[in-house]
Amino acid sequence: MGRRRIGRPVNGILLLNKPLGMSSNGALQKVRYLFSAAKAGHTGSLDPLASGVLPICLGEATKFTQFLLDADKRYRATFKFGMATASGDADGEVVSELGAEGLTQKQVESVLPDFRGDIEQVPSMYSALKHQGQPLYKLARKGVEIERKARPVTIYSLDMMHFRPGQLAEADLEIHCSKGTYVRTLAEDIGQQLGCGAYVSRLHRSAAGPFDELETVTLEQLVELREQQGVEALDSLLKPMDAGIQHMMSVELSEDMAFYFCQGQPMMVPQAYREGEEGDIVRVFETDGPFLGVGEVTDDGRVAPKRLVVI
Repeated sequence: MGRRRIGRPVNGILLLNKPLGMSSNGALQKVRYLFSAAKAGHTGSLDPLASGVLPICLGEATKFTQFLLDADKRYRATFKFGMATASGDADGEVVSELGAEGLTQKQVESVLPDFRGDIEQVPSMYSALKHQGQPLYKLARKGVEIERKARPVTIYSLDMMHFRPGQLAEADLEIHCSKGTYVRTLAEDIGQQLGCGAYVSRLHRSAAGPFDELETVTLEQLVELREQQGVEALDSLLKPMDAGIQHMMSVELSEDMAFYFCQGQPMMVPQAYREGEEGDIVRVFETDGPFLGVGEVTDDGRVAPKRLVVI
């Protein structure tokens, strides 16, 4: 018999504006506590030194976190030039200090095109990637260096908003990138190309997939609402379980078809047969009813269950 979960069966997605200084897991546990939720998961780590959009999935919505993990992201970042750190951010030990007094905005802008589009990055030793079950950042703190292979990522846009010259010049940039992009590595690579070094001094995630920072709430707002109206009032802040996959085709099943679909049987769906292709993931609903989960279009046009909601 499986272990019984303690907490409310809350289902949906909360868009949290994660504060500086808190880990993604720390934010997750705080949200789970405030909602008294039986189950929760986040959709990709955001460094303690970063703030911004952190979608947190509660209950059955945790079954769809992978789709948000795969989504692109938007950031506002400040790169500080003339100094490099071991971690690529402001928290790391300084490893070089060449200065950037002569660096100009024009020089920085001249190298940015080299980092737009499809590029390759070598992940930082201070990333959450795992080597033999151990996060790289834990190994880095022990002084262990592991060889990492370059990984392809896409920088959809990379634009400078402001530049402040000086011994440690600063540039504010807006970045739209694919999953798996490390902004600290981007700063390091740009600093290396300019010959002066660079690191990320500030980082804010402004969007994750379809979710924008304007939709987020803070931990302080959650605490205040719970204190004033009770824990169930927080549920009004949740987005539907399929909010992160609205770009996927939706199909509807009759009550009878929905029953068999939820038993694990593929269903012939004319819309999927006409409009879908083999391997497509679709959202599945009962006609005039609830969200049932996601299915995969088979080679004969049927929709096979892939992730089912159990409520």
